[in-house]
Amino acid sequence: MANRNTQGFGLIPAGTMGGSPSIQGQGKYKIKAGSTTSIYNGATVKLDGSNAGYVTAGDGGSPDIYGVLNGIFYNAATTLKPTFANFYKQPITPANSEDITAFVNDNPFQQYVVATDDAAAQATHLITYDMNTATGDDITGRSENTLDIGDTSANASQFRLIRSAEDPENEDATAAYYSVIVVSNTNAYNGHN
Repeated sequence: MANRNTQGFGLIPAGTMGGSPSIQGQGKYKIKAGSTTSIYNGATVKLDGSNAGYVTAGDGGSPDIYGVLNGIFYNAATTLKPTFANFYKQPITPANSEDITAFVNDNPFQQYVVATDDAAAQATHLITYDMNTATGDDITGRSENTLDIGDTSANASQFRLIRSAEDPENEDATAAYYSVIVVSNTNAYNGHN
């Protein structure tokens, strides 16, 4: 039986390691005004190599991820009104060329539900994988990323596949878009790879 999902949906918070409550704590980071890289809700963020002190999209094997984007805030240039959005649609240059505040789920023990891009039998569990290159929907702002089953490592990739997400409509491990639970690989988290 194939999975009902036909595309990825990024990373969705789902509990924390050790069974402690998931408060989905967020940190505030900055996106440089006018940045030309979109960051979708549910996509990973990393240090911006071109702009020290800022974050940018971190999918596609980036070793220095800091968490998962949950939204942004800025003062709109035309209306000067406070503006919240669930993703960063590039480029945004706020009023007075201020930077954009990014709200990032940055708990390294946060678990996430994510879809795989290929079959992921039990033998593929408990090792690490990278996310595919950042993609998303420019209308909803939701990430369409998937876990890249072809890009694996015992310990060096972005996320460790823990188990099935037990999603009845998407638990066929022999097909793409299988829903699984992952956690940040602390070896790759914050650039300590």
